[in-house]
Amino acid sequence: MSKVDTELTGSIATIMLNRPERLNCFDFDTLQQLEDTLQNLQSDREIRAIMFTGAGEKAFSAGADLKERQTLNEKEVRRNVNKIRYVFNLIEEMPQPTIAAINGYALGGGFELALACDFRLAIPEAKMGLTEVSWAIIPGAGGTQRLTNLIGPSYTKELILTARKIEANAAKELGILNAVVSKEELLIEAASLANEISANGPLAVTQAKYAINQAANVDIHTGLAIEAKAYEVIIPTEDRVEALHAFNEKRPANFKGK
Repeated sequence: MSKVDTELTGSIATIMLNRPERLNCFDFDTLQQLEDTLQNLQSDREIRAIMFTGAGEKAFSAGADLKERQTLNEKEVRRNVNKIRYVFNLIEEMPQPTIAAINGYALGGGFELALACDFRLAIPEAKMGLTEVSWAIIPGAGGTQRLTNLIGPSYTKELILTARKIEANAAKELGILNAVVSKEELLIEAASLANEISANGPLAVTQAKYAINQAANVDIHTGLAIEAKAYEVIIPTEDRVEALHAFNEKRPANFKGK
């Protein structure tokens, strides 16, 4: 049975972590399957948004598979950590917008996956946390950096150094989540957001996402230069001309990603 399932609905891809008996934890095989899935979607122009969720009723993902970790030597531990770091960087850098639909526990690496996404929605019962210090390690797949970019260093230190788990409403107040929705509405709301984004020019969405992502890494002058170059990419596109024609003709635009 596949540990990572993908469902395509129109222009939306839903990736489901499928190890419910292990709370959708990441063993090396799961990470490899996730990497393969992302690389296939990365260049697919028909896919305009990607959703992530977890199988079962308990967890989005509870992070690294600690049972597997007990069987690994130090070289293999480094291999796994490098792999999860690479895969989550790949998620952050996907050209399509990404949405984490958090349907339960999102702990350790599971929370880091959600942090690598552009948007995060969760059910009220969801619990989130970077709990690695309680296992005498630290977040190793971007958690210290991405959480800091979201909520600042002080709250990040409080959550990581205490290994605290927080509920969805508290995460929303901190600015970690975009929305808290019922279990029944979670995937519906995530798909609604994905479709709202997908209705827009896909090349413009990609360039806007790229420019926004760079804002956290550069000074304002460099960021403005990146934005200007991203705009230049859009000027010669067919979609830009189509948007103007659609406006003049009072009809919805038919974007083709060209």
